Amino acid sequence: MIAPTPIAPMEARLAEQLPEGEGWQYEPKWDGFRAIAEVGRSGVILHSKSGKPLGRYFPDIVASVEAAVPSGTTLDGELVIPVGEHLSFGALQARLHPAASRVARLAAEAPAQFILFDCLRRDGSDFEAEPLARRRLALAELHRSLARSDLILSPATTDIAGARAWLEASGGALDGVVAKRLDEPYRRGERAMVKIKQLRTADCVVGGYRENAAGDVVSLLLGLYDAGRLDHVGFTSTFAKADRSALAALLWRHRGEAGFTGDAPGGPSRWNGGKERPWTPLDGRLVAEVVYDQVSEGRFRHGTRFLRWRPDKDPRQCDRSQLIRELRPAELRTIGIG
Repeated sequence: MIAPTPIAPMEARLAEQLPEGEGWQYEPKWDGFRAIAEVGRSGVILHSKSGKPLGRYFPDIVASVEAAVPSGTTLDGELVIPVGEHLSFGALQARLHPAASRVARLAAEAPAQFILFDCLRRDGSDFEAEPLARRRLALAELHRSLARSDLILSPATTDIAGARAWLEASGGALDGVVAKRLDEPYRRGERAMVKIKQLRTADCVVGGYRENAAGDVVSLLLGLYDAGRLDHVGFTSTFAKADRSALAALLWRHRGEAGFTGDAPGGPSRWNGGKERPWTPLDGRLVAEVVYDQVSEGRFRHGTRFLRWRPDKDPRQCDRSQLIRELRPAELRTIGIG
């Protein structure tokens, strides 16, 4: 049997502000793995937005969908995993392991949840060409029949004040808000939604830097204090070529052996593809304010953007307490879940 071509999910374009006016629906932007679940007579196909199969990594969700969702149904949503008091992106990444035995153990220790936000088919009826308003109604009706705590209906509102309140109530832990037109069909593979991401700032000690083959400074290595030790927590994205000369002169004056006294960069890890990457330590006196989006396992998940130097800031004040924590499951209730 030939496997069906994976559905390319509808995507979002980034904007600075939520669109206002009639005809918009707002939903939380979840920080998990986007997934499409297709239920057929032969079972459940779960795949990522890039089309890669996810079923082997999330057997708990496959089993739940297969047990509760009728054949001929296709759902769009986000996979998340509560671990202790947090929704953990690291736990999601840990599921992507080749050993089925390890995946099974992780699924038993920390079961996943599937947050549902769109319905493309239900009981064999096609809803893709229907407006979002009808698809949402079909999804809500289906969800009421599921009776599964791990299959969650994502909240939605047409009130922009309510959408802004989600961001405030989550303490910055939500990834953002997505806006969708109520009168539009499901547009596969198109950036037909609007997303507003939460960006945060942090003051970090510059514990070192990296150069390219030509000797140009390309990134600053960032640290935060934890129990008196300076841990490496991330890096800045590449600097413009015009800024590198002045940057190199500044950094040269602060070259030193202090560097990172806790977790240090340079060694192979899953964060750098298993490669050694040389770096130059600094004396730990420079403080930079950077813009970041998400934190995973105590580190900036992506490269940060340099905002400005903070000569007024004592490096010892730059600690982990600044970081936005991952969303606590109990806080889902404050935005209408659970």
